Amino acid sequence: MSIEGQRVIAIEEHYWDKEVAASFSRGAAIDKARPGLMERLFDYGELRLKEMDESGIDFQILSHGAPSTQRGDAETMVPLARRANDRLHDIVAVHPDRLSAFAALPTMDPKAAADELERCVTRLGFKGAMVHGPTNGVFLDQKRFWPIFERAQALDVPIYIHPANPMQAVVEAYFKDYLEDFPSLLQSGWGFTVETATHAIRLVLSGVFDAYPGLKIILGHMGESLPFSLWRINQSLSRPGNRSTSFSFRDIFCSHFWITTSGNFSNPALLCSVMELGVDRILFAVDYPMVSNQPAASWVPTIPLCKEDKVKLLNGNATRLLKL
Repeated sequence: MSIEGQRVIAIEEHYWDKEVAASFSRGAAIDKARPGLMERLFDYGELRLKEMDESGIDFQILSHGAPSTQRGDAETMVPLARRANDRLHDIVAVHPDRLSAFAALPTMDPKAAADELERCVTRLGFKGAMVHGPTNGVFLDQKRFWPIFERAQALDVPIYIHPANPMQAVVEAYFKDYLEDFPSLLQSGWGFTVETATHAIRLVLSGVFDAYPGLKIILGHMGESLPFSLWRINQSLSRPGNRSTSFSFRDIFCSHFWITTSGNFSNPALLCSVMELGVDRILFAVDYPMVSNQPAASWVPTIPLCKEDKVKLLNGNATRLLKL
């Protein structure tokens, strides 16, 4: 195990809980499009560990795949999330030296979601939570969701904002003409990036970081392209005609967001992110099994960083942020 002699911690590594997955019923289509993916999503031990060993991944933080528990009614999703998190705890307990977890949250009931986050962190040993896109079409910048962020700050754990499919109105306006020939455009090809970057921008503009100055947010996929655009967004929002604020968009983003390499093993993208955010805010991730471990492992030896910064990327930053 390990890559270049360094411990490797991957923090956006997915699985599916069978009961949660049954609530959104995408399995048949995924299995047809990507043979073997379903087997890996529902494998919690032998195959996962074998493929980690083959590529030098020492440790994974498990999180439920999209759309998880961000859809449906509270009466159904609150107890479902709790049962899924209990089962995830049992999965991790079998291999505690190789696995840990982010909680799934029933965000349609923010108080229940905050309570479940606290239960998962304080009683189950989870390292934070992952949410997948808007909740029933509503972004988390709305103040009704802020109890989740208040609790995350109190617990000193991050919330990982992960993509889900864009809302149907966006699909119709932006993507439908090309989906028959290029279905991945809706997801990791571009739709995920647009949706999640927009989510992050809305959080910065909402004032949630003024209310909770200790709040920590993680974005995957090399920051959903936002590091590349930070200067332009910041400059544009400071022009006349925009509401005057006491904060710099760029400063808020760089102070409250961490990003991961999940599914984006590009040295130019990495170097841009390092120059904008600093290497201390970038963490290694694969996006397994949506992306296989091997491309990530093969990329690591090519990363143009010094040894000390590579160690931060591969394990040090995750160890500090997640208190591993």
